[in-house]
Amino acid sequence: MSGNTLGLLFAVTTFGESHGPAIGCVIDGCPPGLALAETDIQPDLDRRRPGTSRHVTQRQEADRVEILSGVYEGRTTGAPIALLIRNTDQRSKDYGNILDTFRPGHADYTYWRKFGLRDPRGGGRSSARLTAPIVAAGAVAKKWLHERHGTVIRGCTLQVGEIALEMRDWDEVARNPFHAPDAASVPRLEAYMDELRRAGDSCGARLYVEALNVPPGWGEPLYDRLDADLAHALMGLNAVKGVEIGDGFACVAQKGSEHGDELTPQGFVSNHAGGVLGGISSGQPLTAQIAIKPTSSIRVPRRSVDRAGQPTTVETFGRHDPCVGLRATPIVEALVALVLIDHALRHRAQCGDVTLPVPPLAGSAG
Repeated sequence: MSGNTLGLLFAVTTFGESHGPAIGCVIDGCPPGLALAETDIQPDLDRRRPGTSRHVTQRQEADRVEILSGVYEGRTTGAPIALLIRNTDQRSKDYGNILDTFRPGHADYTYWRKFGLRDPRGGGRSSARLTAPIVAAGAVAKKWLHERHGTVIRGCTLQVGEIALEMRDWDEVARNPFHAPDAASVPRLEAYMDELRRAGDSCGARLYVEALNVPPGWGEPLYDRLDADLAHALMGLNAVKGVEIGDGFACVAQKGSEHGDELTPQGFVSNHAGGVLGGISSGQPLTAQIAIKPTSSIRVPRRSVDRAGQPTTVETFGRHDPCVGLRATPIVEALVALVLIDHALRHRAQCGDVTLPVPPLAGSAG
C-alpha cells in the first residue's frame, strides 16, 4: 500500500491498523537541535483521544506516546523520529457481523475492490484511529514552528449537524468537548448528540482552522502551492468531503472589488484570500474550513451487498462517534502544522538568502 507519507523535506509516514497491537509514525527530516520529549506531544493526543466524553466513542485508549528514536539527551538529532502509540482496548468481536458485507459510506467496499481483501476490525487501515500518529507528528511540527517563527495554529468547530455556532471566544474552545467557541451553544449541542446516539444515527461537522504569524513567501508554485498542499493534506483526513481556503465558495457571490484584499502601508485591509496569494503565503493569517461527513458506522439498518454481490442489510455495532468531527480539531491543526513546516524548510532551502529593503506588510486588519 502506497500513499502513507505526507511531506517532502519534513516527511511523516504512518503505520498500523485500528485493532493491531500499535500504531505510529516515522518523521524523516526534522531539523536537529529541537528540544523534544513525550510531554511536548501528549497534550495534543489527549485532546484527540477517545472516551473523553459521553458524546464520542467510548473506546478507552490512553494514547500514551513513546519516542523510540531520533532524540538524544532531550534534543532531536536529525535522524528519523519514530513515535509509537499502543492499542490497548480493541474489541474486534464487534465487527464480526460485517466480515462479508460492506457498510454504506465506509471504505469497506473500495478497499476490498482495490486490494482483494480488507481488515474489517474497526476499519483497519481506513480507521480514524490512524489520525493519532498524525497528531503526534503535528505536535513536533507545531513546536518547531512556534520556536522559529512564533507561529500559532488553532482550530474550532463552527457547525455540528444543523447547529451553526458563532465565533465568540477562543478560550471557550478548550472548555467543552465540542471544541466550540460559543459557550451558549453547548447545552443545545449536548441534547442534539444525545438524541443522535439514542437514534443510532450520526451527523457531520464544519471546522475552522487558522495559523497566525506565518511569514510571507512560503509555497512552491505552480503545483506545490501552499493552499494546494493544505487542501491535499486536509482531504487526506478521514471523512473530509470539502476544503475551503479563506472565503472559499463564498467568493462566487463576491465582486472583484470586494474579494481582492487591498494593500496599504499599514497592511492588508481584509483577508478574503485566507493568507495565500498565487500559492504563496502573504503573511496574513492562514485560514481554512473543512466539511466532515456523518459517521458511516451507525446502528440504523442500511441496504448493502455481501461479497457474493447478494443483497443484505447492515447494522454496525460497537463503539462509534455519532459525529467524528467532534475530535477532529487537533487533527486539523496537526495537518496544517505538517504542511507549514515542510514549506518552511523548502523555502529555507531555496530562498533562505532572499532579502528585501522593506519589511513585510502587517497582517490583516479584518
